[in-house]
Amino acid sequence: MTLRQVALYSLILVIAGAGWGMTQPLTKIAVSTGHGPFGLIFWQMLIGAVAMAALLALRGRPLPLHRAALRVYLVIALIGTLLPNSAGYTAIAHLPSGFMSVLLSLVPLYAFPIALLLGLERFAPRRLAGLLIGLAGVALLVLPEASLPDRAALIWVPVALVSGLCYACEGNIVARWGTAGLGPSQVLCGASALGAVLILPVALATGQFISPLAGFGVPERALVVAALIHVAVYAAYVWLVAHAGPVFAVQVSYLVTGFGVLWAMLMLGETYAPYFWAAMALVLAGVFLVQPRRQRVLAPDPAIKQT
Repeated sequence: MTLRQVALYSLILVIAGAGWGMTQPLTKIAVSTGHGPFGLIFWQMLIGAVAMAALLALRGRPLPLHRAALRVYLVIALIGTLLPNSAGYTAIAHLPSGFMSVLLSLVPLYAFPIALLLGLERFAPRRLAGLLIGLAGVALLVLPEASLPDRAALIWVPVALVSGLCYACEGNIVARWGTAGLGPSQVLCGASALGAVLILPVALATGQFISPLAGFGVPERALVVAALIHVAVYAAYVWLVAHAGPVFAVQVSYLVTGFGVLWAMLMLGETYAPYFWAAMALVLAGVFLVQPRRQRVLAPDPAIKQT
């Protein structure tokens, strides 16, 4: 790469990290008035589907609806959004946004043992050490009494961890069985549309549907902005993978965590104990060691999906 290309790709990487990092505090704002997860997920997926459909139309690409494509959409919708976001929206109502950003960065730590079981990765002492260091970071994040502002919120940490586990399963499923020849934009569009259809009756049945006629305040605007940021940055990430390569692009995961914590401090006024910073350093060190030397990316890494 030329110096100009490195500068351009680095700028896009930083913008992508800053954008995705902002979605966590925006999500925290969206749940601040008691909106239930199912209603939030419906609008997030509908907005994402419309935006991605517009992008596909501009690129002149169709949205395949054959059986294999529908199967991919269903799997990605369930384990890539419906399940993890249900857990994430529930947990972030009780946990600081910065904590959620750090917990979501654990996806590669989950993904490694799953990949070993599926035969996608080979065992390496370096990566085992990374897994253990990352787990030590999680312990330091939640065990000391000074780590969480409210110790009663500790019960929501396992719920938050479900999100990362789902994303890790999603990435390994894509790596193992592929996406039936679909591009990332087609997968995201189809999964978002199908997910919106599936979650709508659940939102209505549970009384969590959010009517746009009931008012459009700060929480609702935060949800819309977060959904649009995700779509825009996702498209930028796909472009970055194609032009700069997956090894370069995947470094955005570190920026997402850092910016997620920074935005939480600036937008929400969150403060953290020294244990938090030490835990964050351990987690990121563990993620660095767990990452394979060479990465074969079939679709954008779900570790950076934070909405």
